[in-house]
Amino acid sequence: MEKGEKIDIKIFNWGPCVVKCKIKPEYAKLLLDEAKLNKIDFRDKLAGQIDLETSYSDEARNKMVPFLAQYFGVYDQAYQAYTQKKYDKRPEYVLSALWINYQKANEFNPPHDHDGKLSFVIYLKIPEELKKENEKYIGKSCGPGGIQFIYGNGPRDCVTYMSYFPEELDMFIFPAWLKHWVSPFKSDCERISVSGNVHDSAPLNNIQNFAPEYLKDKESRDTKKTDR
Repeated sequence: MEKGEKIDIKIFNWGPCVVKCKIKPEYAKLLLDEAKLNKIDFRDKLAGQIDLETSYSDEARNKMVPFLAQYFGVYDQAYQAYTQKKYDKRPEYVLSALWINYQKANEFNPPHDHDGKLSFVIYLKIPEELKKENEKYIGKSCGPGGIQFIYGNGPRDCVTYMSYFPEELDMFIFPAWLKHWVSPFKSDCERISVSGNVHDSAPLNNIQNFAPEYLKDKESRDTKKTDR
């Protein structure tokens, strides 16, 4: 992504700050290509009922940091606008986990949350068969192959839901504690997504710090303004 290039986002006016944006096709290709080289079984770390879920290597994960950092910088700005609260200090994120999910017919992810400060999911492949199956769905949930976020505890009327059927290149960023689930589908096809967790200044090994350059530039400009 070119320096200063605008990232279009959508902030869902719903509950916790959930942001949707689009990644560039070249980033999707990088994620797919690196996944083919790294086939570390990650199923024992995940809640999913999915046969093929693999982790990226530390080296591959660090290759993703420069482009992911830009999206998390945008999330920070969106969060402050959404909550009307300014950070006293910009968060320093580290990418603690990154894995890819190859979901097939009848597989699913039950309601779960993640470790860390923020989590994300990027959709790399949504087959036409799955799109058609979802279009035919009649009901109140997210439908075949969709994602549903769940917010609230206690009585049923205190729990709210946000459902979405993703498009290719969609990226969702959300608080890691926010429960969500992925529904199964019947079509004979494969839905591919990448998920990850981000910690805030965690003392973790072999993890590269996020450092959005445009935010550094902004801090520099703000400092210069203050000095005047």
